[in-house]
Amino acid sequence: MLGIFDCMMKVLFLLLFSYQGLYILISLFGKEKEKDYELKYHDFAVLICARNEETVIGDLLESIDRQTYPKKHYRTFVMADNCDDSTAEIAKGCGAVVYTRNDDEYVGKGYALESLLRNIKKDHGDVFDAFLVFDADNILKDDYLEQMNISYCQGNKIIAGYINSKNYGSNWISAGYSLYLLRKNRFLNNARHLLGLSSAINGTGFLFDKETVKEWPYHTLTEDIEFTVDQVCRHQTIAYCDKAIVYDEQPTSFVQSVYQRLRWSKGYLEVIWKYSTRLVKGICEGSFSCFDMLSTILSAYGLSVVSLIFDILMSSYLIVTKSDMIPFLSNLLEGLLKAYLCMYLIGLLTTITEWKRINTRLLNKIRYTFTFPLFMASYIPIAVYALFADVSWKPIRHTVTITHENSL
Repeated sequence: MLGIFDCMMKVLFLLLFSYQGLYILISLFGKEKEKDYELKYHDFAVLICARNEETVIGDLLESIDRQTYPKKHYRTFVMADNCDDSTAEIAKGCGAVVYTRNDDEYVGKGYALESLLRNIKKDHGDVFDAFLVFDADNILKDDYLEQMNISYCQGNKIIAGYINSKNYGSNWISAGYSLYLLRKNRFLNNARHLLGLSSAINGTGFLFDKETVKEWPYHTLTEDIEFTVDQVCRHQTIAYCDKAIVYDEQPTSFVQSVYQRLRWSKGYLEVIWKYSTRLVKGICEGSFSCFDMLSTILSAYGLSVVSLIFDILMSSYLIVTKSDMIPFLSNLLEGLLKAYLCMYLIGLLTTITEWKRINTRLLNKIRYTFTFPLFMASYIPIAVYALFADVSWKPIRHTVTITHENSL
């Protein structure tokens, strides 16, 4: 029985994820073709939803004000969402247009974005060509808007940027998050873009055209994944702009990390439940991007949960029947070792390829490749617990203040 299950899991893994090995090769050796475009300065609305972010929002707004993009072609809007601190006052002092929202029933970034877009449309009309979304703890590279505009001029209607980290070297938790995002940048979104497939939004640092997304109807616990999957199901291609760099703060507390990843796991479940039928339909219609997104959300959730549940049930059965557990434990240990080595190599390869973009000491770059598999493994019990937990959206506390990318 153990051998049959192990064989089935290997076959399923190969069917769902072996193509990502090709993604790695394409990312390493592929080159983007230069596209002809006519430069035009489009009018952008910069959207920020913030909940009690008085510590960090000033840094973001300063980095927006430093953009090399002409100031007359963009305007910043902040939704102070259920705040009881000075977020709104600081944002106003930095020149942003500020709205406030207090709603204890409809909580989360998705609802805040929806409200912000409605207010902008009501008060400013249809004057913006596209919208850019950021989290309050971000800071932008000085040419972020300029690079996004170039990609927009090339005809891309939804664009994901490059998510880097403000605090990679804080500890093994922030480094784990950072490596996870850097891998998505380099070996998923970059490869997809080179192949003409749809990339995925990573929560912040993205653009969408006003005609492509007229409202924001995404309210699951992972609104970015829902947005991505919905657009892929609509046969929209999300582009990727490697030169549009945004720096994001990663959690450093394990408890805080558990809460955040529990929300993500529950959000993945919501997206799987809501969109799996449409994704399968898209696959049957020949959309590889639908297959890619389905395997992506399953890899973040399904197989790990199934494997852990099987291991628990199998060990319980062997204990109850007083059977020999040596073969089972040996097979389990071998599987864990292989999984560790696989994730270590992924973390190592990501570290090597993104070496110059990782802002920390050399020793941190090396040692956190060894803790990266442990960070990823800690996701598994969280994902299992999400099956039964009642999860609600909770804000993540941000404290890392950096005034400029050169300070990283």
